[in-house]
Amino acid sequence: MNTTTSNSLPQSSVTTDNAPDNITNQDTMALIELLKEELTRQLGSLPSNAVTVIQRIVTEVERICDKSDRIQQGGDIRSWQLTLARHRLSKCVEYYKLGSKQGRVELHSNLSVMIYRQVAPAQAQLSFAARRLLIEDFLQDFYADSLKAFRRENQVADNYTPRTKIELAEYMAFTEQYAKRRVMTGYGAVQLLVLRAKSFAKRQPTDTVMDIEQVTEFAKGEEAQMQSRSPMIQQVRERLVAETKDPHDAVLRDRVVGELVQYLESQGHKDCADYLILKLQDFAAPEIDNIMGLTPRQRDYLQQRFKYHVEKFARTSQWQLVHQWLGADLDQKLGLSSKQWDAFVGQLDPMQQQLLELKRAKMSDFEIVKALKITPKQVQKRWTQVLEMASLVRNNGVETVQEGNNQSVAA
Repeated sequence: MNTTTSNSLPQSSVTTDNAPDNITNQDTMALIELLKEELTRQLGSLPSNAVTVIQRIVTEVERICDKSDRIQQGGDIRSWQLTLARHRLSKCVEYYKLGSKQGRVELHSNLSVMIYRQVAPAQAQLSFAARRLLIEDFLQDFYADSLKAFRRENQVADNYTPRTKIELAEYMAFTEQYAKRRVMTGYGAVQLLVLRAKSFAKRQPTDTVMDIEQVTEFAKGEEAQMQSRSPMIQQVRERLVAETKDPHDAVLRDRVVGELVQYLESQGHKDCADYLILKLQDFAAPEIDNIMGLTPRQRDYLQQRFKYHVEKFARTSQWQLVHQWLGADLDQKLGLSSKQWDAFVGQLDPMQQQLLELKRAKMSDFEIVKALKITPKQVQKRWTQVLEMASLVRNNGVETVQEGNNQSVAA
């Protein structure tokens, strides 16, 4: 009696010694049925249009396995198919469980982190708010391009738009994967999203060439006086008077990196610290795998742990340092606009509002514990919640955590 388990696909009923180990129609149907069973088990039922989504996943997986010389030469094509199909299905399930609103938030947040430094020219001295606006502009175009790529690669209609929850989850999973594709350049492999962000930064307006003597000296003659009163020269003159260039940002960045490395090592996560150092040196993923002796699966797990500990670091002991570096400390209303700040404060409970005021008054943790009459651990927990709420408002460009995300992920 032949039985099919969830960990393997049934062998093809037709085999020959000379024929390559290609995937047959029987194998394709078996893989589709297996994914349907797994999706039903994870979600409790099969969502509307889920079969169509699964068929697209299987078609893409078969195409990858067919085109990959490494997979074809390895011979274990069915195992690769199953692994790749499950990985793609798991990403769909993740976004499906998050839902339309929170899924968009998660996708937007992940992509924003990837391009935070690359989206503006290297020499630009931009605040957090200015970089966020550039990221918004860039990602809106990227989402539209991703939808076009999805239509093209899945051979759907030119006016196709995700409408059901599972279709939107499929599209968001595709967009994340599309952003992380590696593109070969003269400097090695670069993620597609990062490469496009760098091109976007190069298209930003360049500095205007101006005679510095014309800006600093008293204008002689009617024509020179007219030029000296131009808005551009006035702006440069104000900047020269008001600002002096110092290495504060670079020093602050180095301090954040140093503290983060020390924190990771003290928590027993030296591999996360090593991963951070290699990433800061712009090593590609395969090079990091080589140096650290990781398999792709081990690297994915390491990245998840790294992300968790970085978020914990940024919202616990070193929150002031991190927020100061991002230009989003308490003196700058945690990076929020005045309207966002008022709405954000309004949604805090009374104790959170009191805690926020005490923090803004620069009171020590010991004084805050006495004022609120709670334990130091409770103070830390409540403050972490406040920072998380502010982060949602700041990163998603909404005025309250409860409001819908205004990013148009799907056209």
